Amino acid sequence: MESSNNSLDDVSADGSGESADRASVMETRLQAQEDEITLLKSSLADALRRIHLHEQLLPVLTQQLIAVNPAAARIINQVCCHDSIHGGRQPRNSQSAQIVVSSTNGHTLSADPRPASVDRCTQTEANSTELGGGQKRKFLSRQMQSLHLDDALQPGVSEEMRARQHRAPVMEDDELDDDEDERGVGEQDKDLSSISSVEEPIRATTIISLQDGHAGPAGADFPPALNRRSDQNSGPSSSPLSPIREEQKKPLLRTKSDYLVLPKRQIKPLKKKTVSSANLLCQSPNLENRAREPMANSGSRRGTYSQEQSIKMFIRGRPITMYIPSNIQNYEELKMEPPSERLELDWIYGYRGRDCRANLYFLPTGEAVYFTSCVIVLYHINNRTQRHYRKHTDCVRCLTLHPDKVRIASGQTAGVDKDGKPVQQCVHIWDSTTLVTLQQIGLGTFHKGLGSVAFSTMDSGVFLCVIDDSNEHMLSVWDCTKGTKQAEVKTTNEAVFAVEFHPADSTNIITCGKSHVHFWTLSSGQFTKKQGIFGKYKKPKFIQCFVFSLTGEVLTGDSEGNILTWGKSAADIKTLGKGAKETFQIMRQTKAHEGSVFTLCLLQGGAVLSGGSKDRKIIRWSADLAPERECEIPENFGAARTIADMDGEEVLVGTTRNAILRGTFSEGFVAVVQGHVDEMWGLATHPSINVFLSCGHDRQVCVWNTEEHKLDWSITLEDYGLCADFCPNGSVVSVGLSTGRWVVLDMLTRAVIADFVDGNEQLSVMRYSPDGSCLAVGSHDNFIYIYNVTENGRLYTRFGRCNGHSSFITHLDWSKDGGYIMSNSGDYEILYWDIAAGCKLLRNRFESKDREWASYTCVLGFHVMGVWLEGSDGTDINALCRSHSESVVAVADDFCKVHLFKYPCPKPKAPSHKYEGHGSHVTNVRFTHCDSHLLSMGGKDMSIFQWRVIRPNSSSSTASSEPSSSS
Repeated sequence: MESSNNSLDDVSADGSGESADRASVMETRLQAQEDEITLLKSSLADALRRIHLHEQLLPVLTQQLIAVNPAAARIINQVCCHDSIHGGRQPRNSQSAQIVVSSTNGHTLSADPRPASVDRCTQTEANSTELGGGQKRKFLSRQMQSLHLDDALQPGVSEEMRARQHRAPVMEDDELDDDEDERGVGEQDKDLSSISSVEEPIRATTIISLQDGHAGPAGADFPPALNRRSDQNSGPSSSPLSPIREEQKKPLLRTKSDYLVLPKRQIKPLKKKTVSSANLLCQSPNLENRAREPMANSGSRRGTYSQEQSIKMFIRGRPITMYIPSNIQNYEELKMEPPSERLELDWIYGYRGRDCRANLYFLPTGEAVYFTSCVIVLYHINNRTQRHYRKHTDCVRCLTLHPDKVRIASGQTAGVDKDGKPVQQCVHIWDSTTLVTLQQIGLGTFHKGLGSVAFSTMDSGVFLCVIDDSNEHMLSVWDCTKGTKQAEVKTTNEAVFAVEFHPADSTNIITCGKSHVHFWTLSSGQFTKKQGIFGKYKKPKFIQCFVFSLTGEVLTGDSEGNILTWGKSAADIKTLGKGAKETFQIMRQTKAHEGSVFTLCLLQGGAVLSGGSKDRKIIRWSADLAPERECEIPENFGAARTIADMDGEEVLVGTTRNAILRGTFSEGFVAVVQGHVDEMWGLATHPSINVFLSCGHDRQVCVWNTEEHKLDWSITLEDYGLCADFCPNGSVVSVGLSTGRWVVLDMLTRAVIADFVDGNEQLSVMRYSPDGSCLAVGSHDNFIYIYNVTENGRLYTRFGRCNGHSSFITHLDWSKDGGYIMSNSGDYEILYWDIAAGCKLLRNRFESKDREWASYTCVLGFHVMGVWLEGSDGTDINALCRSHSESVVAVADDFCKVHLFKYPCPKPKAPSHKYEGHGSHVTNVRFTHCDSHLLSMGGKDMSIFQWRVIRPNSSSSTASSEPSSSS
């Protein structure tokens, strides 16, 4: 009994403690609700004050409208009479928030009683403006007396959910997190059912919702419901890129029954907001812009569109609203056609020597054969002309010359098609005079890319051996006359660098690579392998290359800087017994270079050339490997990667820094081909001459001449460049770097005349205004920095900063009058800025729909909406450029393609001409100053393509460009 009483006392004590705790929690929650109500009352008072000011402006706006269009007076009188008949009270779903006046030119003019400059987020219901003076004062006083938290929220939640929310108390921050983790919603409702709701009767007043089809900026403290997109405007089918005419089926203002209850978890950030109504309802300029975005009118049945007609496209589920310009009357009847202009590949700047071997040959026609990206270039050195073999679908990796010096075999890396499926690999055998493909060897047989190819020599190139890029590095031999495979064998799991037939015996094949030299014998369709024995000599880590001497010996160059002479030794029967076989051993070791021996070349008289890596030397050796002459390659060109004999005296040298040199030991070497050595992004064309600039991750800034097809000059910066733009006078150029720093270079002296830093993140775009008086710098810190430019582009002073984007800046353009900027950001946002007004963000984007732009490089905009393919994820297009004639627009995509569209192309699935050749994502495109050429820049392929623009009246052939139309 005693224990029973003790237990009852404990329960009673616990109960009284719980009651006290519950009462304390209730007091805290009630106080929090009162604070929120006070805050919302302040917000509505501010809104009512603005409405009062706007009502005073309404007669003035009406008079201005009638002055512009006298016919509007009759329409306005009819609307006023209709409103008076209905007692000034309009249906909830009416569209009377705007006065629509038919204009004489077939458009519909929309006279909104709320000026566009007013924040929609502070507007209240329009019904109160239609009452008489006394009724209006009473109506406004009732609104002030009946505020509640729910008035600021959104529609769409049922009464049951609202009741549940009202039952739930406001919990402290820590309690809220713990409680939701441990218990379900049902248990919370059950435990708190005894707590009464603290709310007053709510009358017909509301604050407009912040939801407008856009998610809020990252980090904004808004309820999930406020950031959720509404599907009522987009319709049931919202494909990633589907244009939708926005019908104003819902009023801009909502009534009392449309509000949405605030979720409990959002009460925490609301308590910490400042008392200012602007901070409560407009969390950021970005969100304020979305809240004020006008809704589109439906237009007449005859197809005329209202001034606020807009189109929506979707990228990764995010709607992007674009307003139709006034000069487009019937958007739905617009027909998209491909442009009449076409592109023809004119020149390629670059050479792939950084990571490839044996990819440079000299033809009897005077042409050097090499490859870069997906194209094999035939460059006539004396005539300075190029021809291009473009049948490869991915980056070319290997190349060899037939003994007849006409046919060429080439292979590419493993690629995928547009659907992501592997492309069937093969070896292309083609004619170097006609550029016609003669054979495709091994089509459907190779499942990986091709690493090395070689023709047999003794039988005039009947056989072809191939090493693929699989893990086993399969060696296969093919009969070129029949196109059939003769034999196949696994070589090694280590890297294989080269393969060759023995010049005196087509049944003997040699391969070399990481820590090995293998001698293969082919007999009756079977391979026999013998490893090279290093014996007393140090085994090098890599055997980089090999050639055959005139006596048939194998000479290899290795990573130790040695040239090893290999020979066949008789079987050592005394040591190994009767089963011993002949072996290949090192007969001689010659120290040649410091560092690796990258390449060996046999000259016509039997002499040998070797190229070293670390010492950058080219050494000429006699037939018995006695050094004769040597020279050193300048450091800016790198080391020799491959050497091609021209006439026994003059040679071509491909270097590790993607350059091709021509010269002799007596006269030295000069560069005939140069290129970047790392990923490129920055591209700019000169405003008045045929010159362009490129910059990339190799920290080089290069200036090229498009007429002479050569590099004019280059400098090396401390940081790598990502963007650039020429001043309109052409005397200076600005280059944006990866650290937030940007420099101004003098085009004549090549000196840095200005150096600035804006933020600590990389810069993505530099753009001068049309008259050169301002410079806009777009950064990854979400800001656009504006500078005043004086003294012909030599003096820069900070004017202001555009602040409003919620992600990094990607593209921007100036208006033709130099007063406005259009910009894109990484979250697919389009914003407009009034620079003359102090870098002011234009909240109403509708006002910019008819503005003309000096350039068009923004990838998001009404005039270029058609360049986006269905299903694009927002990063598929890297760059875009409109021609100066405003007739075509070129697009650089992420799938190695260059597209040419007709400008404008405002409808999805616009047809285009598509051009291939790049082996990596195309990072940038630009037209030259006279639109005669288009320049495209590959990222990882480190190549710049110069395309000639062929117009309909041009007689030039477009056969080599091989465009394909797509839609």
